[in-house]
Amino acid sequence: MSRSSSQARAAARLAAVQALYQHHMEQTVVVRLLDEFHQHRIGQEIEGDEYADADVAFFDDLVRGTIARRDEIDGVVASKLADGWTVARLDKTMLQILRAGAYELMARADVPTGSAISEYVDVAKAFFDDREAKFVNGVLDAVAKEVRS
Repeated sequence: MSRSSSQARAAARLAAVQALYQHHMEQTVVVRLLDEFHQHRIGQEIEGDEYADADVAFFDDLVRGTIARRDEIDGVVASKLADGWTVARLDKTMLQILRAGAYELMARADVPTGSAISEYVDVAKAFFDDREAKFVNGVLDAVAKEVRS
């Protein structure tokens, strides 16, 4: 994969986490959510923030697939959390990072396991400190061991 296409996928992952967060908080209908991101976020500049050009088909698959398989994904993620933790207790942004990462590990066999995990660790670093990024690494590594055996 070329550098520009891997950057486009990285941008798609970040945008997907943002879209999933919006869907979680506002229950935005998926078609409207995707359209809003296509029209107004991906590749745009908003309040001085550059939104990189993203692999739109990859973004759409991440968002649609994660939403469609949310219950299945939450079950897998929940089984990897420490005793006493539930997906409901997770920070809302963290939950979307784990959901998107788990979906990619479950449904996108074309993406190498290590690449998927490290990409979501990078997404986590956009929002959190190293401790949370390590948490994402640990949970997604455990998910990968289950779904990619």
